[in-house]
Amino acid sequence: MTAPLEKDGTPKVTEREARQVAEAAREQDWRKPSFAKELFLGRLRLDLIHPHPTPSGEATRRGEEFLARLRTFCETRIDSALIEREARIPDDVINGLRELGALGMKIDTKYGGLGLTQLYYNRALALIGTASPAIGALLSAHQSIGVPQPLKIFGTEEQKDAFLPRLARTDISAFLLTEPDVGSDPARLATSAVPDGDEYVLDGVKLWTTNGVVADLLVVMARVPKSDGHPGGITAFVVEADSPGITVENRNAFMGLRGLENGVTRFHQVRVPAAHRIGPEGAGLKIALTTLNTGRLSLPAMCAGAGKWCLKIAREWSAAREQWGKPVARHEAVGAKISFIAATTFALEAVVDLASQLADEDRNDIRIEAALAKLFGSEMACLIADELVQIRGGRGFETADSLAARGERAVPTEQMLRDLRINRIFEGSTEIMHLLIAREAVDAHLKVAGDLIDPDKSLGDKARAGAQATAFYARWLPKLVTGPGHSPRSYGEFHPAGHPDLAVHLRYAERSARKLARSTFLGMSRWQGRMETKQGFLARIVDIGAELFAISAACVRAEMLRASGDHGREAYQLADAFCRQSRLRIEELFTRLWSNTDDIDRRVVDGVLAGRYEWLEAGIVDPSGDGPWIADATPGPSERENVHRPIR
Repeated sequence: MTAPLEKDGTPKVTEREARQVAEAAREQDWRKPSFAKELFLGRLRLDLIHPHPTPSGEATRRGEEFLARLRTFCETRIDSALIEREARIPDDVINGLRELGALGMKIDTKYGGLGLTQLYYNRALALIGTASPAIGALLSAHQSIGVPQPLKIFGTEEQKDAFLPRLARTDISAFLLTEPDVGSDPARLATSAVPDGDEYVLDGVKLWTTNGVVADLLVVMARVPKSDGHPGGITAFVVEADSPGITVENRNAFMGLRGLENGVTRFHQVRVPAAHRIGPEGAGLKIALTTLNTGRLSLPAMCAGAGKWCLKIAREWSAAREQWGKPVARHEAVGAKISFIAATTFALEAVVDLASQLADEDRNDIRIEAALAKLFGSEMACLIADELVQIRGGRGFETADSLAARGERAVPTEQMLRDLRINRIFEGSTEIMHLLIAREAVDAHLKVAGDLIDPDKSLGDKARAGAQATAFYARWLPKLVTGPGHSPRSYGEFHPAGHPDLAVHLRYAERSARKLARSTFLGMSRWQGRMETKQGFLARIVDIGAELFAISAACVRAEMLRASGDHGREAYQLADAFCRQSRLRIEELFTRLWSNTDDIDRRVVDGVLAGRYEWLEAGIVDPSGDGPWIADATPGPSERENVHRPIR
C-alpha cells in the first residue's frame, strides 16, 4: 500500500510520521564512548580527549607534503577575484586540482587516492577555502557528502573498484537529497525509484544540487515503493550524471559562493542498475546521516580557516589605520572585537582538530561532536566576519574590485561575510542542528522514560517505564550535586607556573555540565511529551553544550601546545580569553532557559499568521517578482535546456 500523495507527488505525512522516519534513520546505539554525550549527561569526561590525540608520523609526513603542494597551487593557480567576478571556477583550475590529487584526498591509496586523514583533509579544506570558498565547497561536496564517503562506509567491493578510482582522479560527484518542497523533512521525499527487473527507474526533481551542474557521478536519494520482494523506503543510488533522462534545468545563483556549480536536476524515466544501489532498500537516510557524522567537519574546518584570515586582516589593518592619534586597535571598542576574533579562531581550530583526530582514531563516537563543531563553527565564523566588516568600516562594506580601482589593497571583506553565511544553512541549518543534537542529548532519558510520555503506550508499558526511570534517576541525580568542579585542586595540570589558569575554566565546565544535565531533567519533568515543542529551550541547552565543548577543546589544545613547546604561552593566553568570553555567553544562556520571551513570541507569531498586524506593513513597495513560492516539481519530461557542463 502506498502513502497518499499531494498534487505535486509529495507524500502526505503527519508530524508524527515525519518524526518516525527521522527516528528510524538515527543510529540507535552507542557502541563507543562520546565526550559530548557524557557532557550532556553532566559528566566532564576529560579522559576521552586529554591528552590531546595526535596523528602518526607517517600521516603527518604525507599530510604536510600535500599541504605544501596545495599551498603552492593556491598561490600560483587560483585567482579568487576572477572567480568572484565571473561566477565560475575556470576549467583549468579544476583540471589542476585533478592533477594534484585533490579530488581524492580522502580516498584510500589502493583506489588511487591520497589517503589523507580526516585531520589533514580538513586542514587542506581550510587552506584552499581561504584561496576560494567556492573551490572549498566544490571539494567538500565531492568528498564529504558526495559519492566517495557513502561508498567508503556502505559500498560493496565491486562498487568501490568501479567508482572510487574515477572519483579519486577525474570524476566530480554531487549529493542529491533536497527537493523544491522537501528540505529537512525527508519523510515527504517525492523522487521515486521504481524497481524494473535488474534496474530502478528514477523520476523526480532535486534542488540545490551542489556540484550538480558539473558532476560526473551523483548519489541520489529516492523513494522505492513497497512491493513483493522490495521492502521499499528511501534508498541511495549511484547514478551516472549523463544518463538519458537527466536534465540540469538551472544553474542557481546566490549571495555568496558565486563560483558554486549548484543547480536543479530533473530525472525522467532514468534507468539505474540495481548494482548501483548503495546498501539495502530503505537505508538511504541512515546512509546520509552516517555520512554526515564526519562529513559535517568540512564546514567548520573552512570556518576556522576563514577565522584565521579575518584575524590576519584585522591585525594588519588595525595597526595601520589611525584614529585620534593612535592605531584603531588601541581603542578599546575595536580592541574587544580583535580579542574576540583571535580567541574564537583559536577555539574554532581547537574544536575542528580535536573532532578530526577523534574521527581518525575511531575510538570515540563523534556524531554529537561533529554536529557541535558544525553548529559552533558556522555561527561563530559569521560573527567573526561581521566584526571584521565593522573594524574595516566603509572599506569593509566596499568590494575588493572597488578598493583596487581607488588604489587601495583589494581586501574581500564583504565577500567573506557573504560566502560564510551559507554555512549556517548547509548540511543542516542551525535550527535543525539544534533539534538533531538535542535529540541525541536526551537519548539516555528517552531510553529509560520515553514510554512514560508516549501517548501510544499502554498503561502496562508506562508502569514498567516508571519503574525503570525511578531506578535510573535514583542513581543518576545524586551524581549531579557535586563533582571535581568544586575542588580547587582539580585539573591542576592546566595551571602550570607562569601561565594563565585554565584549570579554573575546566572546573567551571564540570560544574556547568552538571547544571546543564539538571536543567535538561527539569525541562523534561516540566513539559514531558511537550518537550519536543520547546525548541527555544532545546536550542539554548545545545548552545551551552557547544560552548562547554569548545572550552574543553581550547584548554586541551593549549596544554598540548605548551607540552610540545609550540607557542604554549600564547596558546594559554588565547584559551584563557576564549573561556572567559564563552563563560559570559553560557551564563546568559542559562538565564534564558527560564527567563525568556518564548511564550509571547508564539502569540506574536499567531498574530502575524492571522494577519492581525498587516497594518504594520503599510507604506512600502515589494520589489519581489511574480511566481509561486515553491516551484512545481511534478515528475515528467523536462521542457528546459540541459545546462549540465562536465569539465574535461
